[in-house]
Amino acid sequence: MIGKLSGVIDTYNEDSLILDVHGVGYLVHCSARTLQSLPPAGEATMLSIETWVREDQIRLFGFATEAEREWFKLLTNVQSVGAKVALAVLSTLRVSELANAIALGDKSAVARTPGVGPKLAQRIVTELKDKAPAFASVDPAVVKLQGELGDRRAPQPVSDAVSALVHLGYGEIQASTAIAAAVRQAGEGATTEILIRFALKELAR
Repeated sequence: MIGKLSGVIDTYNEDSLILDVHGVGYLVHCSARTLQSLPPAGEATMLSIETWVREDQIRLFGFATEAEREWFKLLTNVQSVGAKVALAVLSTLRVSELANAIALGDKSAVARTPGVGPKLAQRIVTELKDKAPAFASVDPAVVKLQGELGDRRAPQPVSDAVSALVHLGYGEIQASTAIAAAVRQAGEGATTEILIRFALKELAR
């Protein structure tokens, strides 16, 4: 299996490139984000490679970083997500954005990908939610709170406080982040009113 290729970029195509490695031209499929990050044709580069072997073909997928390659593998393990959809997701969202969106259960962010509807976005978030926190940069307390809200396990004052902020016009992720900070300051036994007061101070910073 090919895991890495170093060579000179021969030509660019819409969703791929040909990498010249000692006179052998490898056709490598990439996300738009990876293609945009590479140097012009004629210059050297290195790509992490994921090799797919099928009965009728061998396909190479190239990535600027190992993290992007790992997310490609995670995405293509989700039901109904093939290589084309996985590359589209990675073209739309940075790896950090994707990890944060999945960790927070933010299916709307994933659904920004062309060709990914709400149902598929929900499936991606659901199937990968246990893997995303390891890659995410968001506060673990916010991830925990979002999970509790989604499963209706959050304490009533916390749930009511998040709902109140959402009704005030804040996004759910923004509201959850503020309430998670409020819980840290006021304690888990705080009332809805106290949590809202602390959260609004947090949002005003």
